[in-house]
Amino acid sequence: MPDHFPAPALVISECQRGILDPTSSVSSGLAREAAERSIVSRTASLARQFRDRGLPVVHCIIEHRADQRGMLPNSYLGTMALRTRSLIAGTPDVEIPSELGPEPDDIVSSRATGITAFYGTDLDAMLRLEGVRTIVLAGVSTNVAIPGLASEAVNRGYHVVLAEDCTAGTSPQAHAAMLENLIGALARIMPSDDIVARLPKNR
Repeated sequence: MPDHFPAPALVISECQRGILDPTSSVSSGLAREAAERSIVSRTASLARQFRDRGLPVVHCIIEHRADQRGMLPNSYLGTMALRTRSLIAGTPDVEIPSELGPEPDDIVSSRATGITAFYGTDLDAMLRLEGVRTIVLAGVSTNVAIPGLASEAVNRGYHVVLAEDCTAGTSPQAHAAMLENLIGALARIMPSDDIVARLPKNR
């Protein structure tokens, strides 16, 4: 990959109240880690750098149907989502922290089913229409959503970069293990300051 990332977009995974807010999160460990690592403020700073350069900022969110159609108890995550009725469209759970936006020019890609951001969404089409070649990942979680997103992005021919200080897992140990054993094989892992230094000056 050259010194400057070719045609990058920032893709923010599942930064929503029902995941990040400790009082309502489906994963208390993940909410705690996200807060301790200050990923919202760090990701907000990174997003401003992308917007200032006219580069796409994409929010990938979960919005389950109120009737829960399309959801199955075929995994632990699916079972818990059904049981807790979490992240239902139109509820505060699905809200993006105001610090992150979305700004008027941001793209929001939502899904009602599945556990990865490309599944059943317009994410790939929107990225290609924007001419994106490099996906810079931020958000949660490094346990499931981010490695899934990275895998699917690589399969679709994108370069993938992980903004490590803008991500979190359910524990420091889980985060480190996933970076070392899986995500590191799929993505270039860098701190956000180094990513900013490699962004093109303007689109």
